[in-house]
Amino acid sequence: MSARVSRRRFVVGSLSLPAAALSGSAVVEGAAARTMLASRAARRDPSFGNWRAVRAQFRLDPKLTHFAAFILASHPKPVRRSIAKHRAALDADPYTYESTSAFGREQEVASAAAAYLGTDPELIALTGSTTMGLGLAYRTFRLKAGDEVLTTEHDHYSTHEALRLRARADGVTVRKVRLYPPNTPEVATVDGVVDALRRAITPRTRLIAITWVHSSSGVKLPVRSIADEIRFVNAGRSHDQRITLIVDGVHALGAEAFQVEELGCDVFVAGCHKWLWGPRGTGLVWAKPAAWERMSPVIPSFDPRVYAAWMGGTTPNAPPGPTMTPGGFHAFEHRWALPAAFAFHRAIGPERIARRTLALSNRLREAVAEVPGLDLRSPGGALGSGVVCLEVAGRSPYAVVGALRSRFGIVASVTPYAVHLVRVGTSCLNTRREVDKLVKALASLR
Repeated sequence: MSARVSRRRFVVGSLSLPAAALSGSAVVEGAAARTMLASRAARRDPSFGNWRAVRAQFRLDPKLTHFAAFILASHPKPVRRSIAKHRAALDADPYTYESTSAFGREQEVASAAAAYLGTDPELIALTGSTTMGLGLAYRTFRLKAGDEVLTTEHDHYSTHEALRLRARADGVTVRKVRLYPPNTPEVATVDGVVDALRRAITPRTRLIAITWVHSSSGVKLPVRSIADEIRFVNAGRSHDQRITLIVDGVHALGAEAFQVEELGCDVFVAGCHKWLWGPRGTGLVWAKPAAWERMSPVIPSFDPRVYAAWMGGTTPNAPPGPTMTPGGFHAFEHRWALPAAFAFHRAIGPERIARRTLALSNRLREAVAEVPGLDLRSPGGALGSGVVCLEVAGRSPYAVVGALRSRFGIVASVTPYAVHLVRVGTSCLNTRREVDKLVKALASLR
């Protein structure tokens, strides 16, 4: 049997089978079904009423104090179980399990993400990471030579490199604006950030690329205020000259409580394997319909509607999210376990997680500010996040992080940027006692 015939049977079967057969469970569609799914997922689990019970869902080494777990997630118990279930089914009969359930399970993942984010599943593309999502968004957004993309000096390598590659390909201009002093990010203010970005906009600016929470400093940008400013600028422009706002939200997804359509951006990109504790190797891109219309797929989708159009020699007519989701064979046991991560967060309560995360980071900032020789490099207030950066007088960040691990069993990290700082993430899995232990250890290293 040829590969094409085999794949044809898969697609035709996927299009003709009922949703329950496609997914292995009931996958319902439409607005009413999404509302039902959101309601079901929103039920808080009383067994997670205290943070010790939440922490018990993880296999983090109890001999260590973890302040870098936000970089790559440890899988909580519900996610581990879901991964194991899909892996066992794929190991037992990979062809049948994949060919009869892939379409439905992809829909299930998008629906779970949509329920968590407060949006429509058809507007969500599934990816493998933030970097993949940024590459897809920046490389496929329709721009012409001479158009300008505005980003910041503070963004991550993945944004800067994706934009450099885009500029090299078709003559798009990329400019970087400084929103706050790179050596003293703790002095950043909402008005200062918004004013700096507004002043940098030119008549040729068509795209603004920012990161919600800077992993270089812990600065949390006022995305809603920035979006409002861009909307004001766009009011005086023709449709084809309007600015689109793309946000890297990876260090906010799972740490901040928000609904994506209320955030104000046009495109939201994030990996799901950091603060959300999702399966490693998962991510998503959400965009407004008008923004999706300005992006074109570069990797063929395996959505059956797109595949069937190819076989029938017609133009695909599938929703933008599935159309932009890269096809091919993936680590399906991880992708299909992503709904468990969204459900786990919903069971704990996103608002509760956000309050706990910020309370611990505020406790850390306040304590560090009182210790001579410890220099805080992250702002608080409206720009404060779960990421806190600092310096220890006279010590290199790498030496500090090494000493924290070897002498105190504390896991921290160094910012992977030109300016190196000690970086910690106060996840809601941490405790006040652990924060105090960290400050005491840092003080002893002066």
